[in-house]
Amino acid sequence: MGLDQIDFNILKELQQDGRLSNHELAKRVGLSPSPCWRRVKKLEDDGIIDHYTAILDSEKAGFNLVAYAHVMLEKHQMEMLEQFNKAIGERAEVLEYYSMSGDYDFLLKVIAKNIKEYEEFQTKFLMSLPIVRSVSTSFVLKQNKHTTCLPLRFVE
Repeated sequence: MGLDQIDFNILKELQQDGRLSNHELAKRVGLSPSPCWRRVKKLEDDGIIDHYTAILDSEKAGFNLVAYAHVMLEKHQMEMLEQFNKAIGERAEVLEYYSMSGDYDFLLKVIAKNIKEYEEFQTKFLMSLPIVRSVSTSFVLKQNKHTTCLPLRFVE
């Protein structure tokens, strides 16, 4: 995409603190405010900066359980897959959702307030979907690292 070192520095700074003022960001990356603003705008327009958000502390917000649900499907017919994708996409407790290679078809990162809430999600929703053959769940015991920052490295 033709990014230079300054673009990478802007992205690194914004990954650490998306609330930086343009003035402070410009100072940190060695630009004046106007060219810095234009670069940020271009990074947004090009889709490199997807969006801005607040990252919440899940435990302080009352969500004490993180589960990874490994889902195996009964069939792989397009119509049923579309229904499955729609159903999963509408569930707020599913934070991430991936099609996988290997033993399982999908991996879901699910957040819940407690084990009872997760159990209801799995038994009353997930296992009630006709396309789901099985679900194997792993529970997070301790979060050792969490970041949303990409490991950006500028290479000339």
